[in-house]
Amino acid sequence: MRLFVLASGSAGNCMVIEQEGCFVVVDSGLSYRCFRERLSAAGFCGGVPAGILLSHEHSDHSRGIGVLARKLGVPVYATPGTIEAMADVVGRGVDFVPARNGSWFEAGPFGVGPFSLPHDASDPSGYVIEAAGSRIGIATDLGSSGDLSRSALSGCDAVVLEFNHDEDMLWSGGYPWPLKQRIASATGHLSNAAAAELLGRVLHGNLRHVVLAHLSQENNTPGLALETARTVAGREMALAVGRPDRPLEAVEL
Repeated sequence: MRLFVLASGSAGNCMVIEQEGCFVVVDSGLSYRCFRERLSAAGFCGGVPAGILLSHEHSDHSRGIGVLARKLGVPVYATPGTIEAMADVVGRGVDFVPARNGSWFEAGPFGVGPFSLPHDASDPSGYVIEAAGSRIGIATDLGSSGDLSRSALSGCDAVVLEFNHDEDMLWSGGYPWPLKQRIASATGHLSNAAAAELLGRVLHGNLRHVVLAHLSQENNTPGLALETARTVAGREMALAVGRPDRPLEAVEL
């Protein structure tokens, strides 16, 4: 299995997971043109699409979903709450398939398990995706961690985890006070410290890759996020920071 992180951050989020010539897309916060350009830049050589997994309705994850679904000719899997929130946004010709949190379904060669995340959206999801004995866990846009997130991410070979903000930068920065409160709330976004605490709880011998995702450009830096992650991950763990402006090198499992 290969993971391509095409974009990560408040400007747009999109990932592709490929297995033996078949792939799923996770979120679509890019234009279709940008999606194709970044796939090519990441070294993706093409394949058969099996579906799009949508985590929630916020525009940095969903703005390109309608065009992408129609271009690829595949269904969009999302929770009933997310589907309802997207109903008047995507236009015609998009086949939404309900995927309830806590369920398990198949999309092509992939097993997919959506799980609930604490975020201020209608019915948001993280995802566990597995194929050929490997497992990837994705949890971005969550304000707090709990037993459910820890359980879902435990046992994964790779994890994409939100490291949104440095607490000192957030509280001393120029954001309006209500926005600071929203970000720091239990349904907002994970701080570096909270993300590292969650990472420490799901570490195990087979966790080989961690992507630090959804970094705030105003309230965080890659260096701070990596430094905090290293306090629990150690020097041997392969860590990468998702970028808003270019794709990462593919993660191979």
